[in-house]
Amino acid sequence: MCLVCDRIEMIKDGTNPYFVRELDTGYVVLGDHQHFHGYTLFLYKRHGDKTELFHLDMPEREAFLREMTVVAEAVSRAFHAEKMNYELLGMGDNHLHWHLFPRFGGDIGEYGNRGRGPVWWYPMEKMYAEDNRPTDAQLADMKLRLNAEMDKLL
Repeated sequence: MCLVCDRIEMIKDGTNPYFVRELDTGYVVLGDHQHFHGYTLFLYKRHGDKTELFHLDMPEREAFLREMTVVAEAVSRAFHAEKMNYELLGMGDNHLHWHLFPRFGGDIGEYGNRGRGPVWWYPMEKMYAEDNRPTDAQLADMKLRLNAEMDKLL
């Protein structure tokens, strides 16, 4: 089974605590681990043979990219990012989904070039450490802030 599909099923069942909002083409969820405060994912609604942006017909691709851009802007505003990093990968989970990382100078510590560089320069074991999981109160605050910014943009 696909991890992204599992998370979408949790959203539909009302059991995904990281769920923020449903849009036409996807679901907005906060990341389970928040080393990069405000880390958000935008999960494409459908699983199947559409594993690349160019597999989507033009209207669907434009809608998916437009919504991802709105989510990214809302994340940037809600968490006061200096810069946004975007990833659409898929070798781990072969289901279209965006990783949206709000970035700040020094957020990768002594790694990279004086604390600057791509998120993957930060050690995964630190990024996904249990102490990077938000508390229930932090998660509620993050969802509130992100939804408020999305309300302004939609």
